[in-house]
Amino acid sequence: MASRPNTPPPAADDNVEERIYASITAALLEGRLRPGAQLVERDLAAAFGCTRGALRKVLARLGFEGKLVLEANRGAFVPSPSEEDVRQVYRARQIVEAGIVTALCGALSAQDRRSLKAHVASEKKALKAARVDEQVRLAGQFHVLLTQIAGGADLQGFVAQLVAKTELYKALYDPSKGTTCSADEHAQLIEALDGGDLRAALDAMRVHLAELEERVVTRMRASVNSDDLGSVFRV
Repeated sequence: MASRPNTPPPAADDNVEERIYASITAALLEGRLRPGAQLVERDLAAAFGCTRGALRKVLARLGFEGKLVLEANRGAFVPSPSEEDVRQVYRARQIVEAGIVTALCGALSAQDRRSLKAHVASEKKALKAARVDEQVRLAGQFHVLLTQIAGGADLQGFVAQLVAKTELYKALYDPSKGTTCSADEHAQLIEALDGGDLRAALDAMRVHLAELEERVVTRMRASVNSDDLGSVFRV
């Protein structure tokens, strides 16, 4: 009986979906995609060299996370919020995070302080390395960490959703500034919380969020990012 040829099966990229997910997320957080831009499946599939089936799974995941808007029979789009949408989300953050600051002021444990300071060190490291997507992610995650320390899984999930939206707004409309001030502002907030200075802690949080909001709003009409998906996702 003739032996079968001993040829190995073609190599499969088991991480193709994660690679696509990471690439689109980075493009969003680095501000390389224009608000309202359509992510055309065939163009993305060509750019990534993947099947449209794998691509659809990634787009569905990004839509669930609120990073993309999925419209039936139309496709996937980069979010294009109105000024009022942006202000409402930041207003919600102001209200919720004022309560978190009040709960934590003067109540940080030694472990809490170490965790928060280590996080700020990571923010500064990302800034020094010019990793804009990592800066944006870590800046938002700082606020989620504060919520986690304050306690409550439901509250943490809600704040994480608000932070994810403002991360995206910041990246879409104010990408050039990155998050150059966030690490220092976060360090000042930790100092006020640790010292039990509620007024200073509330002011630090209020000013921090207000400045981010105003930078986003004033640059909403200045987006000049490309719709050329081939150049955005050059792999």
